[in-house]
Amino acid sequence: MKSPLLSLPGAVPAEGVDEGVAAHYGDLFREQRALADGAGLVDLSHRGVVTVTGADRLSWLHLLLTQHVSELPAGRATEALILSANGHIEHALYLVDDGETMWAHVEPGTQDALVAYLESMKFFYRVEVADRTAEFAVVHLPAGSIAPVPEGAAVRETPHGRDVFLPRGELSAYAEGNGPVAGLLAHEALRVEQHRPRLAFETDHRTIPHELGWIGSAVHLQKGCYRGQETVARVQNLGKPPRRLVFLHLDGSEVHLPAHGTPLHLAADGPEGRKLGFITTSVRHHELGPIALGLIKRNVPLDAELLAGTTAAAQEPVVTP
Repeated sequence: MKSPLLSLPGAVPAEGVDEGVAAHYGDLFREQRALADGAGLVDLSHRGVVTVTGADRLSWLHLLLTQHVSELPAGRATEALILSANGHIEHALYLVDDGETMWAHVEPGTQDALVAYLESMKFFYRVEVADRTAEFAVVHLPAGSIAPVPEGAAVRETPHGRDVFLPRGELSAYAEGNGPVAGLLAHEALRVEQHRPRLAFETDHRTIPHELGWIGSAVHLQKGCYRGQETVARVQNLGKPPRRLVFLHLDGSEVHLPAHGTPLHLAADGPEGRKLGFITTSVRHHELGPIALGLIKRNVPLDAELLAGTTAAAQEPVVTP
């Protein structure tokens, strides 16, 4: 779904899963600085929007999600995962309930599969699931923003800013009155700086929540009764995850950033050494320079110097071994 904000001056379209919104508007670092200062907004209108209504919505979702939502107060933002039977991450939901409706935004293109799964689990519960992507667009306001929120709009208030669910027809007018608009690359740079994982970027087909630091923020350890819970409990109580998320400072002299999937090796072994993990997201940050997130084997020493392909990478642990 192509955003009308791609018609703004300087807009350069994003590619891949983020197609449909702008990667940037001509000045990546200026856009990052504006967001860091609490100014402007980010167009996330390519993300899927799913709602759940009905008297049983909270108790029903509580049975399906990794998060404790049965008593979620209206207006309180949270996030949750849906796992496979083996505990692997399948969906990531960013949630808020307004007292009548649970709103969620999800990764672009995942809403169809999510709705199909939720529909298959309705049984006798008094709930209605709807894909509202065609009707509503998500806009992100950075932390510290004083931009007004339209009356009646659902809002997720988090330490990183506010996610606003706007009627799609109001997107252009809202951006015009509350800009400047920053591109997705600026938003991603701040996400990487904050060590926040993203589905299908930091995850693959076998990722479990412990590897990415999603325990606590998206997985509640004092609840059971959800698919994959046995794996979560077993790793939490009896073992360690096989991999861990790391934050990487990349060699700033390199022209190109290592792409998603670029192998990580010990620097001492050179680029032909044994693969220890891979780059998940790499960005250029307005203060830190080139940085990245990566997923590596748990037993890699914390002080080990790494290579991302041929690019030197110094690691900081996000998830401790």
